[in-house]
Amino acid sequence: MKQFVRGATIVWVVFRYGLDSLVLDSFQHPWLRWLARMARMGRKLDAPRGQRLREALELLGPIFVKFGQVLSTRRDLMPSDIAEELTLLQDRVPPFPAEVAIATIERAFRRPVDEVFVAFDRTPVASASIAQVHFAVIRDRSGVEREVAVKVLRPGMLPVIEKDLALMRMMAGWLERLSADGKRLKPREVVAEFDNYLHDELDLVREASNAAQLRRNMQGLDLVLIPEVFWDFCHAEVMVMERMTGVPISQIERLRDAGVDIPQLARDGVTIFFTQVFRDGFFHADMHPGNIQVSLAPETFGRYISLDFGIVGTLTEFDKEYLAQNFTAFFRRDYKRVAELHIESGWVPPDTRVNDLESAIRAVCEPYFDRPLKEISLGMVLMRLFQTSRRFHVEIQPQLVLLQKTLLNIEGLGRELDPDLDLWSTAKPFLEKWMLEQMGPQRLMRELRAEAPRYAKLIPELPRMVHDALRRPPAVQTQLLAELLEAQKRTNRLLQAIVYGGLGFVLGLLVMQLLIRVRLY
Repeated sequence: MKQFVRGATIVWVVFRYGLDSLVLDSFQHPWLRWLARMARMGRKLDAPRGQRLREALELLGPIFVKFGQVLSTRRDLMPSDIAEELTLLQDRVPPFPAEVAIATIERAFRRPVDEVFVAFDRTPVASASIAQVHFAVIRDRSGVEREVAVKVLRPGMLPVIEKDLALMRMMAGWLERLSADGKRLKPREVVAEFDNYLHDELDLVREASNAAQLRRNMQGLDLVLIPEVFWDFCHAEVMVMERMTGVPISQIERLRDAGVDIPQLARDGVTIFFTQVFRDGFFHADMHPGNIQVSLAPETFGRYISLDFGIVGTLTEFDKEYLAQNFTAFFRRDYKRVAELHIESGWVPPDTRVNDLESAIRAVCEPYFDRPLKEISLGMVLMRLFQTSRRFHVEIQPQLVLLQKTLLNIEGLGRELDPDLDLWSTAKPFLEKWMLEQMGPQRLMRELRAEAPRYAKLIPELPRMVHDALRRPPAVQTQLLAELLEAQKRTNRLLQAIVYGGLGFVLGLLVMQLLIRVRLY
């Protein structure tokens, strides 16, 4: 019944704001356009269509607002008036009263707000679908006053999200049962992934831990700033972090006037994204322009400032390796290897013909190489990729849904910053370097360091294990002997790796000396 009521509410909002006629207006067929005019009769729809769409999404709640945020970054797919209006969803969702925010803070810390903060600005500086932000001043453990941003969770979010997720689960079940593509698209698993991320976003302690992890990961990159988290002031409904000062990345002309190298900024964004994904397997997954600023401070001039860490994506080593190999093969135009990787990873049925899949991928991708973003029709690419995936029964990978969403955001941001950006050539050197690190001596040394404590403990125990095995009954001896042999094999592999690694290093030095002598003489 709750799902039916929510579904009816969505239909009512669509009708109230004239979104039905907005969809019909997009069709060129005369009788559909006539139907759109009939649908508008008796309704007052004087406001611009972009404003009506934005207000409808705000009324429907946080899930729909996030959908609008994603659409706002894709001006290549949306009419300019709609895309411009949807940018208001990025950080200007109507705020809730300051009294409600203060009550939440006082309930979390069990003391008046004036005792928690040295100063607290009751006027919010940003308001989003899940929370809003106030500026304040705290006194840290060392007694130093620090300017901070206080993020307060919007009240009543959980029931709204639960209703929408229940409706999405119901619709996903229908899709699986009624659609021929249902099993391949895995809609219920995708909704389950979305469910996890949304519930994580409602816990600000989890968001604070995400920020702390990203801050550690990005410290050596010198391309992005992550605010410091003050754990003494964090709660499930309240998060306090360092106040960051920058210019919103959407204000491109202001950045250009300040002397920021905009094309370099676009390239840096690609580097940050691929570093987080492939080096760390832990990436900011809500990178719309409302969450990104650029520093103009002299000591950090031109660096990105990341905000809002409620949604992060994670990848396993298996996912990272297969994705990196796919990207690398793609950038090299090795479509056969791309096809083989899809089969090896189980993304397509094992009986798929490699040559057929290779030919289909080439037909989709080849026309878009060596082109700047402004000449690429992403809508056409997505349509052709979807047709190909249907033909070869490509299974959707739910764990990669956030990565795909983030990649769309990054490409949309790159298109805004530098339409001449060649995404492929910018990313290719990074991926090739990363692949070399994964398969070269550096990976060998990392694995040796990781396994060394285990073998250091195991090797002295081998004589005792042999003695114990000889005293056990035959059946137990057989099992222990098998375990002992396996341990011996692991030890042998470690020793071989050390020997081969040392030999490789020595041979490398000899080759370098030989090349130097050849060049000298």
